[in-house]
Amino acid sequence: MSSPAIVLDQQLLTAAAEAAGFMPADEGRALAEAALAAPGGPILEVGSYLGKSTLYLAAAARARGGRVVTVDHHRGSEEHQVGWEYHDPGLVDPLVGRIDTLPGFRRAIALGGAEDVVVAVVARAEDFAALWSTPLAFLFLDGSHTDESAQRDLASWAPHLAAGGVLAIHDVFPDPADGGQAPYRIYRKALDSGDYTELTGCGSLRLLRRSPAS
Repeated sequence: MSSPAIVLDQQLLTAAAEAAGFMPADEGRALAEAALAAPGGPILEVGSYLGKSTLYLAAAARARGGRVVTVDHHRGSEEHQVGWEYHDPGLVDPLVGRIDTLPGFRRAIALGGAEDVVVAVVARAEDFAALWSTPLAFLFLDGSHTDESAQRDLASWAPHLAAGGVLAIHDVFPDPADGGQAPYRIYRKALDSGDYTELTGCGSLRLLRRSPAS
């Protein structure tokens, strides 16, 4: 008798779709499905903002019987700062005078019922990468979209991806008129390295499998 198919946690998919953030529902589900299908091992997200994409990954983590680890300094990306397009004054801590997305993130994870499968690390991604040692099954890069930070995220975390593991990159827009180019450049850098083969993505979400020999 064959084993029943493992399916995504529907409660968490619904919570993700309803949460605040910038992940379209079709891309979020594709992200969750890719994480569900990845080989055994940890799922890690770089850049979680208010937790929308984290909930999609949590839907896969719960189905896999594992957890998703997130790393974010929660001070907001460049585009979230004062004077930028995605600045939200409601996310500024009045006592500190800086963006603080951690309370909103924790609220979304709690309301979504995902506290048992989400391990949140408050740190700069490159600092945490220096302490990490477990090979990753799935790595999602969706941090700051400047060239410097995107390149730094790729350089610090891609070496931790296991052979056969999946690298996901969000907001990849080949046409500059559609969006920023930093995620597109790290996507091209990874693909052009010869260490990855491309899987079927969705919208601005690109999926790459690390080659066994890389």
